[in-house]
Amino acid sequence: MLDERSRQVLFAVIDCYINSPGPVGSRSVTKQYSFGLSPATIRNIMSDLEEIGYLRQPHTSAGRIPTDSGYRYYVDAITAEKQSLEKGVETDLIQRLELLRKDINLFLDDASRMLSSMSHYIGIAMSPNTSSTTLSRIELIKYRGGQAAVILFTDEGIIRNRIVPVDPELTQQNLNRLAEYINVNFSGSTLDEIKQVIIGEMIREKLLCDNLVDEAIRICRDIFSSSPGNVYISGLSGMLSLPETCDIARIKDLMSAIEDKQIMVNFLDRIADAQGPRIFIGSENPVDEMKKFSLISATYKEGNRPIGAIGIIGPTRMNYQQAISIVDMTAKYITGMLSGK
Repeated sequence: MLDERSRQVLFAVIDCYINSPGPVGSRSVTKQYSFGLSPATIRNIMSDLEEIGYLRQPHTSAGRIPTDSGYRYYVDAITAEKQSLEKGVETDLIQRLELLRKDINLFLDDASRMLSSMSHYIGIAMSPNTSSTTLSRIELIKYRGGQAAVILFTDEGIIRNRIVPVDPELTQQNLNRLAEYINVNFSGSTLDEIKQVIIGEMIREKLLCDNLVDEAIRICRDIFSSSPGNVYISGLSGMLSLPETCDIARIKDLMSAIEDKQIMVNFLDRIADAQGPRIFIGSENPVDEMKKFSLISATYKEGNRPIGAIGIIGPTRMNYQQAISIVDMTAKYITGMLSGK
């Protein structure tokens, strides 16, 4: 725990560094903040903050910059308070979100751009994992030769298309029978639940020697196999203009990590039970390629069930207060949209 003076000085250094990326000296703090403390006193406090690991001095004659631990103390303090955006920024965000109301996949693609535009960092959005989406209805259409087109309509407004191999002798009438069976018995269930139940039932039905059963089991295994959702990314060019992210090799590594769907699914699992945004600062990130960056993320939900995530990736020197509020409000908006609000 820090005393009030130390806390004020730490927050002042962080705010100065966020606004201008250079080591912060005691005189800068004295000029910009009315603490009633002399530069010498502030310099001593900054030295103490360095000793406990909240600040560091990149060069002997330079001022101080925050460490990941310093940012963590700062973020924990601001998130303990009710977050809000400036009125103009909040109005702008709501207007942009309202304009994006389309199907969820198009919405998330546009939302990643909006998150990037408003934060000036990388905006990311991940559509629901196939296994976690809820079936509204399914259509099976004979395509050509030994193939059928599968069209899944989900309660979240997501439409998924897939071509699966089928017995060439299977007729459209046969496919209609299978689709009707699934729609009558499983509408409202998650695709993962359907996969488990329907395969078990069809295996039992096999004892009745139904000629369609073998084909139905195989088709359902193809249809309901789990796969990560789409990941939408925007704002790379803006990140390249920031002084701490001009390293092309580092950005390439970051993009490789973001585009790895399994990594993003693992992130979603980490924040699934979180109430509100989760913040990973620098070295706290579990992925090596992201340890020089910060990730602010939040899940959006269907009811109480997390099904996807949105977030912002930026340098550790980011405007956390605004970025956290933007991510939080956007996640809540998507959750409300999926609930029909």
